[in-house]
This record gives sequence, structure tokens and C-alpha cells, in this order.
Amino acid sequence: MTTRYSEIKRRTGKTQGTDLILALLSRDLREAIGLVRRRCQRKGQPAAMGNIFGNLLKSLIGKKEMRILMVGLDAAGKTTILYKLKLGEIVTTIPTIGFNVETVEYKNISFTVWDVGGQDKIRPLWRHYFQNTQGLIFVVDSNDRERVNEAREELMRMLAEDELRDAVLLVFANKQDLPNAMNAAEITDKLGLHSLRHRNWYIQATCATSGDGLYEGLDWLANQLKNKK
Repeated sequence: MTTRYSEIKRRTGKTQGTDLILALLSRDLREAIGLVRRRCQRKGQPAAMGNIFGNLLKSLIGKKEMRILMVGLDAAGKTTILYKLKLGEIVTTIPTIGFNVETVEYKNISFTVWDVGGQDKIRPLWRHYFQNTQGLIFVVDSNDRERVNEAREELMRMLAEDELRDAVLLVFANKQDLPNAMNAAEITDKLGLHSLRHRNWYIQATCATSGDGLYEGLDWLANQLKNKK
């Protein structure tokens, strides 16, 4: 690679373009995008032009894929969250019997999200969705103080499964818009999250109907995927 770069410089006497070529050949996407944007700015072209090229370069690399399992007790807001992420709007939902599955595209990552019903009679079926799960989203109704211990029991039961030993955990403390909702710190304590010493976890306060906090949670999941080897 270095020899080719030196030969181009020797024959042309110019370095223009070769840095970008090298960056592309070495797949250093961030450097390549930066070079495009700086050149556009130097030439007086709008910054949006650099963004267009940047998006084009990203598309050449392709999207990463992440399989996500979203569970929680019934009426926690799982399906509302799924379609808020997918469609950007609130949809009328009914209790999920079985599952919903959608692909959510975010930050060059394709999240395949499995939303599985949370009624007590169908929770034993959750284990059929564990295989190949990279990330677990556990949704908690922050306003449901009576069942938070039940939520903890179900969460700990799942995390003890061998098929989920490498899955990262994102907890959505949902329904933060309600006046008596427990905050994220209280949910952390109630669920016993600090006892999870050998698992990557994160809790995010959310409101499914407004979308508050949802993408912050996806940001964390995206970073976890990037850090996985």
C-alpha cells in the first residue's frame, strides 16, 4: 500500500486524491468521510455535499445486523415502543399473543426486534426466542409498583439462561410521563441491576408515546455492538 502511494506521488507530483484513495482501500471510513467534507469546504461547496458523499461511502460498507429480543410483563408498553421506533408514530395496540417482529434501521445498524407477549401464561414461551439474541430489551412499567418484584423475578430467570449469557441488557423504564412513575434509579434498585457484575447493562428512562429516551437506548445498543469482536 505504501509503495503504491509513493509511486503515485513520484509520477504525478501531486498528493490530491491519493489520501482519499488510501483511506477507501484501507476501509478507514471515518477518515475518508472527513477528507471528503474538508475538500468540499475548501472548494466553497456546501457542507451538505460532504454529507452526501459520506452517506454514499457508508452505504458501500454495508449495515451491521443485531438481533434484539424485547420482553417484559404485559402492558409495559413493548409493542408501542416497537412501532414508535419503526414508524415514528403511536399505533393502537392490543395484548400481544405470540410476537411481533420488525426491522429498525438506525445509525447504519439493522436491528431486528422481536416483541414477545408478556402475559403470564405465555412467558414460558420466551425461551424459544433466546437463540442468537445479541441484545435483550426489558421493558418495565415504571408506574406499576405492585408488579415490579414480579418483573425482577422474570428478568433474573431469563438472565440465568445459558443462551443469553452473552446478550447485553437494556432496560427501558417506561411510562415516565405518569405522575407516580418510579425513576430510573429506583427501578435499578428494585430490579437488582447492580448485582449483575458480569453482564453489560444499561437503564434508560423512556416514554413510549412521545419517544423520549428510545433512541438514547438504541445508541447504547449500537455502541455495544460496535465493541463486540
